[in-house]
Amino acid sequence: MFGWFDRKHLGWLSRFMRRVPVFPVPGHGRYLRQPLYVGDFCHIVIRCLESSRAGEILNISGMARIEYVDMIRSIRNVMGLTTPIVHLPYAVFRLLLDLWSVFDRDPPFTSAQLAALTAGDEFEVIDWPTMFEVRATPFAEAIRETYCDPRYSKVVLDF
Repeated sequence: MFGWFDRKHLGWLSRFMRRVPVFPVPGHGRYLRQPLYVGDFCHIVIRCLESSRAGEILNISGMARIEYVDMIRSIRNVMGLTTPIVHLPYAVFRLLLDLWSVFDRDPPFTSAQLAALTAGDEFEVIDWPTMFEVRATPFAEAIRETYCDPRYSKVVLDF
């Protein structure tokens, strides 16, 4: 899930991209992602509260199927950055993460998360736009709202 006030996930990646001279991507970067925009999820929750869907359990995933490296490129482009994207061999990327964790007790990205990123998981996608009468925000539009909205795009929550 991503959107305004996201201090993890895509929010962390976007802030990291602003600060580094190159953005590292593990291996080929062609790892399927199904990002869910928080605005869409909020609309779904509102519809649930307004309806009689009590007791149902549903898997809500993003409607967009996008590869990790393309997602990173899209964020970079929307933010107007020119940070080069550099592909590192998986083993080198993992070694660098493990090295980072020696110096940081709470690293923002771990080798376990790298394994999850590259595991090839694909989540069930249900037709929640029809079920809840909610428009699914296209990924490109959602990242523009997230990273370019003058009201909230610069706000970072600190925990």
